[in-house]
Amino acid sequence: MTQAPGWWRRKSTPERRTVGRTERAVLLRGAVVLAVVGSAVFSAMLVGVLGHSGVQHLDRPVEQWFDAHRDRDLTGVSAFFATVFGPVGMPIVVLVVTVVWALVARHAWRPLLLACGMVLGVATAQLLAPIVRHPRPPVGLMLLAPDHTFSFPSGHVLGASDFFLIGAFLVASRTHRRWVKVLLFALAALMITAQVVTRLYLGYHWLTDTLASVGLSMMITALAIAVDTHVTVRVPELADATR
Repeated sequence: MTQAPGWWRRKSTPERRTVGRTERAVLLRGAVVLAVVGSAVFSAMLVGVLGHSGVQHLDRPVEQWFDAHRDRDLTGVSAFFATVFGPVGMPIVVLVVTVVWALVARHAWRPLLLACGMVLGVATAQLLAPIVRHPRPPVGLMLLAPDHTFSFPSGHVLGASDFFLIGAFLVASRTHRRWVKVLLFALAALMITAQVVTRLYLGYHWLTDTLASVGLSMMITALAIAVDTHVTVRVPELADATR
C-alpha cells in the first residue's frame, strides 16, 4: 500500500493539469502574441527615448496636461497607489500574497511562479535604468519626495503590471468560467491603467517610461505563460501518440 506524499513533497511538486491539444495551442500562441506585442511596445518607447523621436514627443505635453489638472483628492489617491506599489509596499504585498497562497493551495507552483515573475521584473528595471539613463521630470513637478534616480522604465508600473497580469493568468487559466476570466483581466487592465496615470499625475515619470514598463510586463507575462504551460499542462492525445 503506497503512502500519500508528505506535505512538503506535495507542495514542492509542480501541479499537473489536463487540457486539450487546442487549448494548449491557444495558450502557447497567446504567449507568442503577447511577447511580440510587448516587444514592439517596449522597442518603440526605447527608440523614442534614445533618439528623441516618435512617442517621446508626447512626453512633455502629457506631463503638462496632468500638471494642469491636479487636485487635492486625486493627489491623496495617487499617493496611496505610489505607496502600495512602491519599493517598500510592493515587496510586502507580494510576500504576503505568495506565502498565503502557497500555504492555502495544494501546490506552491503558482505563487512561486508569480514571485519569480516579480523578481525578474525588478531585476530588469534595475538593469535598464542605468543603461538608458533617462532623466525624470523636473523635481519641481514631483508632488511627493524628490527622486533623482533614472526613470526608464517605471518600476512602479512594471511591478503592478507583473503582479496583476501574471496573477490574472495564473487564476484564470485554472477556471472554465468565461466571466471570471474577463473580470480578472479587466481588473488587471484597470489597475495597470491606474498605476500609469498615478505616476504621470505625481510627476515622477514620462509617458514613455510607463508604456515601456507595460511592454516589458507583457513579455514577462508571456514567459510565465510559456513556462507554466510547459511544466503543468498534459495533453492526453499527445501522450497516447507517444506510447
